[in-house]
Amino acid sequence: MPELREERQEVGTCVELFAGGGGLAMAVHAAGFRPLLVNEYAKRACESLRINPPDASEPEKRWPLVPGDVRDIDFTDLVSDEVDVLAGGPPCQPFSLGGAHKGMEDERNMFPEMFRAIRELRPKAVICENVRGLLRPSFRPYFDYILNEMRLPFVERGKDSTWEDHNELLEKLIANDSVDPSQRYVVKEMEVNAADYGVPQIRNRVIIVAFRADLGVDWTEFMPKETHSEEAMIHSMREGGSYWTRHEVDPEVRKRVIANLPQLNYESEKVKEKLKLEPWRTLRDAIAGIDENEGNPLPPVSEDAVKNKLVVDGIPDHIGWPGARLYTGHTANLLDRPAKTVKAGVHGVPGGESVMQLDDVEFANFGGETGYRYMTVRETARVMTFPDRWILDGPRGEKMRQLGNAVPVKLGMAFSKAVASALKSVGALEAPERQK
Repeated sequence: MPELREERQEVGTCVELFAGGGGLAMAVHAAGFRPLLVNEYAKRACESLRINPPDASEPEKRWPLVPGDVRDIDFTDLVSDEVDVLAGGPPCQPFSLGGAHKGMEDERNMFPEMFRAIRELRPKAVICENVRGLLRPSFRPYFDYILNEMRLPFVERGKDSTWEDHNELLEKLIANDSVDPSQRYVVKEMEVNAADYGVPQIRNRVIIVAFRADLGVDWTEFMPKETHSEEAMIHSMREGGSYWTRHEVDPEVRKRVIANLPQLNYESEKVKEKLKLEPWRTLRDAIAGIDENEGNPLPPVSEDAVKNKLVVDGIPDHIGWPGARLYTGHTANLLDRPAKTVKAGVHGVPGGESVMQLDDVEFANFGGETGYRYMTVRETARVMTFPDRWILDGPRGEKMRQLGNAVPVKLGMAFSKAVASALKSVGALEAPERQK
């Protein structure tokens, strides 16, 4: 994306937890925050962070990676500088529709470690991303407790106290407004679809942003607004629309896409407002190249490349893979829609989420279904708005797992830049020349 190519101006510092394949870490860094510590547990994801520099213009620099279990980290011992932003997405499997749904009882629930990091680092702001499953009725009470813990992270839960008892105490303290502002945070959660922020993927998530109360930040002035809409995408795909000037496709394919477009009520005030935004990006857009990759289309994957698992034109991770087939409940990605949510999958690559329907209905898939193929890792990385320079470590399944667990870089940047602007508005960020 253009923001990653612009000259980066350092504005503050950050600590990144649960970094995974590096999506949110890249976003926060690109927004100007210098990483003081980056933590990740998975070995393959750690290796991805090791081999990729934060900034392509400084290839000799590396992330300040502290690998291993976050529960073993003493933040006060490792981080001596003031921390402006603490960012991270605690493992989502406990709350994901694709997980075991154990929630707060799941040992993978790492929100308590996020709160411990807040206590030890006292960051000015926190950015936290997680799955929309936290908002399900069965988890909503615990999600409200998570928000309350983030508001009062220094009020620790006793070893013999249940989370319900602790939440009752937190609610009383919040109602009384009796805790010193330097010991509490103002918290706001937002339900977002990454497609609404220019990511070529339907990805519904919850973003939690918190500011230390003593800073007096008014987040409502800086919350990122949606920049793209489905309505604008539909309009751009009408006959003669701008979408078809960007993509030369077979007339029969174009005709089929247009025939399946839903109708728009152009008299609706809501539709009129949505049409002022940019069109949703599609999978075809991502493959053709958008943002940082604009003008750099990925070459087609041939039947031979699929059959023999060949690297296409020497492009890292652009490798054919045979055997794509659809599964019950999993339809393929359509080229002229945003991709479906990229998922990590319990066993690596899942079913229909990684399969794409091709324009060529005769395309032989070798062990799979004609007219379909698996997306390459590089295509999937583009759907996650990772730059092409970013190389993922491990076999295909592990690379797809890293991408499925990541935050789309473009979505992370929207919130990271907004947090930087909010902190600047109250003078909470030092001048860049003082941060050398």
